[in-house]
Amino acid sequence: MMAAKKKVSKVVLAYSGGLDTSCIVPWLIENYGCEVITFTADLGQDDELDGLPEKAKLSGAIKSYVEDLRQEFLKDFVFPTMRAGAIYERQYLLGTSFARPLIAQRLVEVAELEGADAIAHGATGKGNDQVRFELGVMALNPRLTVIAPWREWDIRSREDALEYANAHGVPVTNTGTSKYSRDRNIWHLSHEGHILEDPWQEPEEEMFLLTVAPEKAPDEPRYVEIDFKSGIPIRIDGVVHGAVELVSLLNKIAGEHGVGRIDLVENRLVGIKSRGVYETPAGTMLYAGLRALETLCLDRDTQHYKDVVAEKYAEMVYNGNWFSPLRTALDLFVDSIVDNVTGSVRLKLYKGACTVVGRTSPYSLYREDYATFGEDDVYDQSDAEGFIHLFGLPLKVRALLDIEGLGKSSHAQPDFTQFKRD
Repeated sequence: MMAAKKKVSKVVLAYSGGLDTSCIVPWLIENYGCEVITFTADLGQDDELDGLPEKAKLSGAIKSYVEDLRQEFLKDFVFPTMRAGAIYERQYLLGTSFARPLIAQRLVEVAELEGADAIAHGATGKGNDQVRFELGVMALNPRLTVIAPWREWDIRSREDALEYANAHGVPVTNTGTSKYSRDRNIWHLSHEGHILEDPWQEPEEEMFLLTVAPEKAPDEPRYVEIDFKSGIPIRIDGVVHGAVELVSLLNKIAGEHGVGRIDLVENRLVGIKSRGVYETPAGTMLYAGLRALETLCLDRDTQHYKDVVAEKYAEMVYNGNWFSPLRTALDLFVDSIVDNVTGSVRLKLYKGACTVVGRTSPYSLYREDYATFGEDDVYDQSDAEGFIHLFGLPLKVRALLDIEGLGKSSHAQPDFTQFKRD
């Protein structure tokens, strides 16, 4: 038996303007008897935002917010994640994952501003976004009630939603069936559903919107030079750009050369696997460039430990723990080591490939006079003998014990005869 609905008077809804969230507006009014305010974050969805305030009010909302958060998104969420080197399951650059906590943050702020006692979202009960939204609200204002209609209502298909919209006077501007479920912002574009639900099926070329097919990319490579300061990109080919302009320009350049496609089967937080295809043109370039610069500027132990931090950071962002104390602490660690990650990287884009072909930094730890295979005055090769003796001493001691019969060789074959059946 479903628990009684908690009484709320005013709800702030995370609103995309799509069919589902458009239906949620009258559904909240009908089922909770509340006023509804919609909030839409402009994170780079482009024409998807056209006419949203009018549509929200026609659906029954008393007020509608649309805020351009692209700058905040990149500087406070994308770039810190990138500086940490966080990549979920070695491929996913977290384009949707770190967008949700920003939206949750603004939902809470608008709710407090408007005197609302609840927020609502359109995430389904099978996905990760419900967790990301709700953990954000719990961390920032746990007194707010969270309403997730997909976990309550009887709508189960697009046809159900269209029927509900028509019955409640919800304006539906595009009734055409989209084959794919997509999420778009300035950092990426994700594709799920349709033939992608079969991991054996190759994605249709017509599905891609940000990147050309690699085989149709220009026959001449494109070289791009990116300058970083303390791990943050600031210039392209010597020209200073703000964060939004810089990422937008790199998206265009990389997309024209087919760079930035990722096809993976990922482990969702809720316990199921899903197949997604992502287009992240600028992100692919920036991650490659920053990683190359780190190889010059970070010492071995710091670089290797940062890889450990990156994996944990990615897991936390993917799982919706953006506002956790641990993620904040990991940021402090990253901040403490990236001051010297400053310099230039030259990238070669060609037929879908992004290759680092040059890197330089005033803080480089690379010394040609140490690394050279030629004759030099700073490295006495005879010193290596003593180093190898000390470094290999544990192996030597173990082997001597084996020879003397005092140890059990790790190379000995186990005796399985005692486990054989008669």
